[in-house]
Amino acid sequence: MAEQDWLNKDFYAVLGVSKDASDSDITKAYRKLARKYHPDLNKTPEAEEKFKEISEAYDVLSDKDQRQKYDAIRSLGAGGARFAGGSGGSFDAGQFSDMFGSMFGNGGGSRTYTYSTGSGGPDLSDLFGSMFSGGSRGSTGFGSSFPREGKDRTANITLTLHQAVKGATVNIREGGLSFKTRIPAGVHDGQRIRIPGKGEAGQNGGTPGDLYITIAVKPDPTGRFTQDGDDLVLKLPVTIGEATFGSTVEAHDFDGKSFKIKIPAGSASGRKLRVRGRGVDDGRTKGDLIVVLDVQLPDGLNADQEKALHAFDKASGDFNRHIADLRRGGAA
Repeated sequence: MAEQDWLNKDFYAVLGVSKDASDSDITKAYRKLARKYHPDLNKTPEAEEKFKEISEAYDVLSDKDQRQKYDAIRSLGAGGARFAGGSGGSFDAGQFSDMFGSMFGNGGGSRTYTYSTGSGGPDLSDLFGSMFSGGSRGSTGFGSSFPREGKDRTANITLTLHQAVKGATVNIREGGLSFKTRIPAGVHDGQRIRIPGKGEAGQNGGTPGDLYITIAVKPDPTGRFTQDGDDLVLKLPVTIGEATFGSTVEAHDFDGKSFKIKIPAGSASGRKLRVRGRGVDDGRTKGDLIVVLDVQLPDGLNADQEKALHAFDKASGDFNRHIADLRRGGAA
């Protein structure tokens, strides 16, 4: 966000802190609001915009230089400068040399700057236009010496499912920059993450912009695992006998660690069983492993298997009629 937008942004109000709040108070307020409005935790429509607002506020107020500039600009815009009455007039910028001297590099001294007024009071467009845009309007002379924040950049990266679940250090090449960054554990397909300071360079000592990376996650090459938020989903093959009579079987989780799971008797293909704590571990919370049963049939039947299945089918007349009724739209 550019500095010229600060006049319309009350960052202290956004974070719910006073203007003399300490750094620790600002950080504490931001963390509390971030937990409340983070889009991954809060699915309400307004959460994403609210999270963006508090992030903007924290980015400025947590940086000593940015906060000093913000306070100075807000002070001027709120009437800190004393204007003469009438349809035109002047104010003495020498009164603000302590506040703006380091910001504008004019080394103190008193200068007079013109302004115009309208029905709504003093019009600062000429003053701030040249301060922020470096244009020739007005007679401020600040022009290009005022620090300007760099623009944000965007990039796309593709991760394996293992990298998305476990986190990874990746190489980023964007806009002539090449650097390594750590992708946190638990990111998901389509997620957008922010890397501060990796956007375009600022001007005249201004802070650089940020880099926003959109994540794409490739499917598991084995076809066994998928990701569902903080949970991992495992497609587990079981035999007809294990599903029919029930059984306790051994399987392996995403890390390759073995575990045992009980298959209830009469389980159908697609039934879901939950194993606590074996999902995504992002360092704060642990998801679960959702086991989806996949009842398997042999590719080819020998004579004994065919004979046994024919006998089973014959003995299942009522069940077979029930299934036929379901196919015709009958009640389950």
